[in-house]
Amino acid sequence: MDLLFLLSMGAIAGMLAGLLGIGGGIVIVPVLAIVFATQGVDPAVLMHVAVGTSLGTIVVTSLSSMRAHQKRGAIVWGTFRQITPGIIIGTLFGAWVAKQIPGEDLKLMFALFMLLVASQMAMGMASKPHTQLPGRVGMSVTGVLIGIVSAIMGIGGGSMSVPFLTYCNMAVKNAVATSAAIGLPIAVSGALGFVISGWDVALRPEMSLGYINLPAFLGIVVASTLFAPLGARLAHSLPDLVLKRFFAVFLAVLGLKLLLG
Repeated sequence: MDLLFLLSMGAIAGMLAGLLGIGGGIVIVPVLAIVFATQGVDPAVLMHVAVGTSLGTIVVTSLSSMRAHQKRGAIVWGTFRQITPGIIIGTLFGAWVAKQIPGEDLKLMFALFMLLVASQMAMGMASKPHTQLPGRVGMSVTGVLIGIVSAIMGIGGGSMSVPFLTYCNMAVKNAVATSAAIGLPIAVSGALGFVISGWDVALRPEMSLGYINLPAFLGIVVASTLFAPLGARLAHSLPDLVLKRFFAVFLAVLGLKLLLG
């Protein structure tokens, strides 16, 4: 039953990764928390294993989503190169910070974070016509902040990078595609950080590499890899306003679900 649940959620996460430029962690983290709770994983490490495993799956999902968007020439590689160094630094630091946060507090932070981003997207995050991406220093600082939050929350960063890029007047389709690429360094450095920080931690479920649970990882990536290209295809066929509103509703529903238990 858990395997079917993971496969179906992996398919949804993959579709959303391609559609919205997210890594799928916003779906995967709550799902893994539910699965691990039914398996009796200790609450002290449950959210940490959910977040770490989510970042591991995003490595694979991001690659699939990236390839699909690159075929359409939608990724802005200059922006990717500017923001990536800060993201790697921030994600590695965020993985260490997450280890210090109690599991229940981590869940509350994740839920509130999703509701905050949903409200920003729903309000349109109106920007001035001349608003542009910041310079190299500003992009590095932004990358560090996105990396820290992404590692703590176990997400690919799309829920922050897409609103940020669209606020800076990048077209939504390009923002989604570039965010999909940004999700890869976030996931790689974040997953590595959770492997290291959870290496000697007791109470983890069996067959875990640090805070990454290998059976759950495999169950999700099998489906998410197949469905990410379908989401990317859909993203390039929908109007920008529809994409924004869908993104906002999606985040709000999941945030309320997690907040209300």
